[in-house]
Amino acid sequence: MGKSDTATPRERYRAQVRTEIKEHAWQQIATAGASALSLNAIAKQMGVSGPALYRYFAGRDELITELIRDAYRSLADTLGAAAAEGADLSGLAHVLRGWALADPHRYFLLYGTPVPGYHAPDDTTAISSEIMATLLTACAALVPEAPEAQEAQEATEAPFATHLEKHRAWAGDHPAPPAALHLAMSFWTRMHGVLSLELAGHFTGMRFDPDRLFAAELDALLP
Repeated sequence: MGKSDTATPRERYRAQVRTEIKEHAWQQIATAGASALSLNAIAKQMGVSGPALYRYFAGRDELITELIRDAYRSLADTLGAAAAEGADLSGLAHVLRGWALADPHRYFLLYGTPVPGYHAPDDTTAISSEIMATLLTACAALVPEAPEAQEAQEATEAPFATHLEKHRAWAGDHPAPPAALHLAMSFWTRMHGVLSLELAGHFTGMRFDPDRLFAAELDALLP
């Protein structure tokens, strides 16, 4: 029996109202950006008083945090499901792009300009770590295991990989070797770079297919 099956009518009503508030919040973000999010404006749209909404969210920051958690959870689950079905790094890249294109405002809440005055709690970082773990596993699968002597030589030839080996807190406890860390970091920056420019409309007047650019950057990245 699921949690919703055992919830009281009061709990179900509260969940419904919170969902409605978040739907209005996404509409506001789509119109004016996350920095303009206002609980009072949402209350007006819903036909209730401002203080009434504060029974469901303590303030703007709590609402933003909930939206960020939902977005990270959605992306983590989407990539995780694709990986479970056998998607490799190339497949995950296209899943990431599809997720971003489906809802650019959700994407920019996670990877766009930070909201002034807002600081995300630690648990949102924990969810984002699931996303990176999925990508690290896919990257490690593309990096062949090498004898210790060969790894030392490759580290000498690739100093940034050596740097990442000593600065890998962002990778959590994932056992990915330095070459996989380097590939994951390159994947993350290049794919998000193309996506951010595309979703922000910077390619609109350039008269080329962003899908082809994304594919070309991905092909250049893969070993």
